[in-house]
Amino acid sequence: MPRPRKPASPFRYFNSSPEVIRLVVLMYVRFPLSLRNVEDLLFERGIDICHETVRLWWNRFGPLFAGDIRRQRVSRMRGFRHWRWHLDEMYVKLNGEMVYLWRAVDHEGEVLESYVTRTRDKAAALAFMKKALKRSCQTNVPKPLKPSMAGVFERLSYKDPAVSVASFLGIFRDGPSFAC
Repeated sequence: MPRPRKPASPFRYFNSSPEVIRLVVLMYVRFPLSLRNVEDLLFERGIDICHETVRLWWNRFGPLFAGDIRRQRVSRMRGFRHWRWHLDEMYVKLNGEMVYLWRAVDHEGEVLESYVTRTRDKAAALAFMKKALKRSCQTNVPKPLKPSMAGVFERLSYKDPAVSVASFLGIFRDGPSFAC
């Protein structure tokens, strides 16, 4: 029987250690420094890299580190009783076309999940709810910020097999009104 393969490290083709790469990217993101300022600060610490290397690492690893930080933050916040997340919907122009932007936002204003669709119907609402519940906390009940959104989510039946997991978790206790 073959051994299970470990996922490949994103740092595998780089000669620098992951700790140095993480230090460089977080320095550039956290502090208002230019690429050359980061290069100079690292040179003072004995790390000789080019400013273009800083830019390359920021483009390559920035989203990876941001995803890790976001996941850690959400997992820490799930344990708090006061943590709540809400649903928000906007009608925006994207590439010259008007579309619906659905967002799951926590009480601090951090966007947990977003979903873009052309339609505002049951299928779109269901797809967004599946995505939001899968990624964010499933024990807290979402609450729509706009009263106009309640109509779309009221069309979701808790007898629908696609939301049976949500109804099993007790999210639709009083119907799909999302009262927190």
